[in-house]
Amino acid sequence: MRASDLSQMFPSLPVRYGELRDQVALVTGASRGIGLGIAARLAREGMRIVITGLESDEVAEASTALRALGADVSGVAGDLLDSTFVDSLVDRTLQQYGELYLLVNNAADIRRARAADLPREWIEQQWAINARAPLILSLQAAAVMQANSSIVNISSVGGGRAQLPGLPYGMTKGALDALTRNLAMDLGERGIRVNAVAPGWTPMNLDPEADADYLREVSQYVSLRKPCRPEDVGAAVAFLASDDASYITGQVLYVDGGLSMQLHPPDQPI
Repeated sequence: MRASDLSQMFPSLPVRYGELRDQVALVTGASRGIGLGIAARLAREGMRIVITGLESDEVAEASTALRALGADVSGVAGDLLDSTFVDSLVDRTLQQYGELYLLVNNAADIRRARAADLPREWIEQQWAINARAPLILSLQAAAVMQANSSIVNISSVGGGRAQLPGLPYGMTKGALDALTRNLAMDLGERGIRVNAVAPGWTPMNLDPEADADYLREVSQYVSLRKPCRPEDVGAAVAFLASDDASYITGQVLYVDGGLSMQLHPPDQPI
């Protein structure tokens, strides 16, 4: 998903959770893809949002597109490998909006390799972006959050199931699942809920028309016979942040069309 897709998609998003209106969310990695889908759904619910992204032009384009649709959005560009940038995000959110109700740790380095070909620098980079930054941001967010606030981590089916190639991405997403449970245990007494959403196959960079044959072919390996869309993940995040999920914490919600439940793909018996 790109900013150019918002004008067509945004009006179709439902508005379900009135309690989210005017609340403040910080969503990392939200200038495109799944993060932009999350930001769009939260904006549709009336939340005030800070979005981050690696490329300043993408952040500006996404922010402008969301504001054109009536959203109250502030964009911040920076690299989560930069600890100074990570340390600044909660403060910037407070400076902009004065409070923080929802943190969505979405930004991720998704590169994967076989063990024999794994570049050493990928290990350090993915650990910093996919695990360390969510932990630091969560600790900083929790320090200023009130009861009934939420943290939602965007994990992956790769955090609970192996894939080939899968390193070091799957390792870091498994760590994110563990972080979700540990933070939920730690912050529960303060009324702060911590959950994760694990998307399935999300072919965000494909052209639906040019790649139609490929999309149909791969969809046959998913129980629901279709890919996961950014707005599907956004719907799960909005639910977990809402009062309807007020007794849900420490959970990983799989939004994967049934992919992770399968012992083998449809029509491919072992």
